[in-house]
Amino acid sequence: MLPIKRQHALIAMIVTTLVGTASAARAQSGAPESPWSFDFGLGWDNGITGQINSSGIGEINDQVVVITNNSYNDVYGAGLHLRFGGGYMFRESTEIRATFTFQSLDADFVTPMGDIGSSNLYGQYTDYQTFGLDVGLRRYGNPSRKFRPYGEGTIGIGFVDKTDLTLVAPGVNLVGQATDFYDQTAAFTFGANAGVLIDTGSRVGVYAQVGLRWVSGMAQIDDLASTGLGNINDKSSRWTLPLIAGIRLGF
Repeated sequence: MLPIKRQHALIAMIVTTLVGTASAARAQSGAPESPWSFDFGLGWDNGITGQINSSGIGEINDQVVVITNNSYNDVYGAGLHLRFGGGYMFRESTEIRATFTFQSLDADFVTPMGDIGSSNLYGQYTDYQTFGLDVGLRRYGNPSRKFRPYGEGTIGIGFVDKTDLTLVAPGVNLVGQATDFYDQTAAFTFGANAGVLIDTGSRVGVYAQVGLRWVSGMAQIDDLASTGLGNINDKSSRWTLPLIAGIRLGF
């Protein structure tokens, strides 16, 4: 995981590398005129694996606490997945791509997430949001036809917002104890997608795709270290299954 203050430098480095590679590839391969494209897609981000918190045993306010593990699906479920970016077709069937990705998942109240003393322990997480940059290569089949299946691989950086957790246990009068759970994080990402592009005009097309995307773990905060629960937020990487549909414009 990377310090947040290095975000802009990393983005600039990736974009500069992408543009330089694309220019060199065009000069060497004799790519056709107007090889650039822009696309916008919208869909759902479906969690596959990953834990927002692991299980643990500790003590809060002189009461024994037992925490059960909760997956991202337990807390967030499916959420918005928005992406926009561009590509450079440096060969007839191969494209260099850069895509900005925004993910937003609303948090549900966790009922319960464990026990404290003789009371159930409930938790409320803040919403999960990321904004990232992915770069990669896409390979098309049937390059000269209107119906073009494709596959692509990507790597990148995702900037994950800070995540807080509020604990409530009515039976022992624990009300609204807020905990800084994860700090704002620059996480690594990689993914693979498969889809189909249908050309509806000379420079316009629509597409649909399904993929796998991995986001590395968030930067943990040690607010719970003195309680014996300091390890329940150290396994936060996740796999998702994005389902996207969108439009592509050539220029």
